[in-house]
Amino acid sequence: MDGGELALRIQRFDPSLEKGPHMELYTIPLKEGMTVLDALLYAKDSLDHGIALRFSCRMASCGSCGMKINGRPRLACETQVADLGPRAITVQPMDNFPIVRDLVVDLESFFEKHAGISPGILRKEDPREQESPSGEYLMTPQELDSIVQFTYCIKCGLCSSSCPTSSTDASFPGPQALAQEYRFLKDVRDEGGKERLDLVDTDHGVWRCHFAGTCSAVCPKGVDPALGIQLLKRHVMAARSPMRRKSKGRSGAKVFPNPNKDLLKQP
Repeated sequence: MDGGELALRIQRFDPSLEKGPHMELYTIPLKEGMTVLDALLYAKDSLDHGIALRFSCRMASCGSCGMKINGRPRLACETQVADLGPRAITVQPMDNFPIVRDLVVDLESFFEKHAGISPGILRKEDPREQESPSGEYLMTPQELDSIVQFTYCIKCGLCSSSCPTSSTDASFPGPQALAQEYRFLKDVRDEGGKERLDLVDTDHGVWRCHFAGTCSAVCPKGVDPALGIQLLKRHVMAARSPMRRKSKGRSGAKVFPNPNKDLLKQP
């Protein structure tokens, strides 16, 4: 690949100065193993310092560099230029989010929706233990396996940017938030079952998902939000069914003393 050139088309737009976006073309020298983020940083460092983009870890862990690459939501840092076919790439900001400038979008509403599903363990029987822990809440390997894939979410926003419901309903929590709601609902250490179901059993909640599956198709971590949402629907229906069995509402997790507690004491 070394010695060739890449035609990189970047969508440019500054809402404070322009009425609409436009495309600009940059010629990038190709290198072996080049990612789309590498190409963007070359363009920014060597050709146009004004290009706005967001990035951080460069290893598909932080989710900062989410954008549309050749029309598909991807992480720029893990997308190899060599895998995209012809030596021409078009880069645009993610859909369904307001554009701040160029490739940077405003994710405030995305994180507000994530915060709205109470993304943390809720305990009712021992709230003092949660605030001042004296041990650990343990779970079996099987219990962990039931939720582990949903814990891989890095909050990149790619799933919500590809979701057709998110593009038409601003009140829809989005696939990321709903999948994480299922993650905590299914967690045996959590005791917020009814409250969690009430949050999503609304006109703009879990039933607004029509199972397009695009969220799972673009997820860089294999979280499969579409699966989580369908499982969440099943829990809502089971809870609302008049024939359901009465639940004791107790968590399967127990508190066990921390064997390293003495090591954690301040000298």
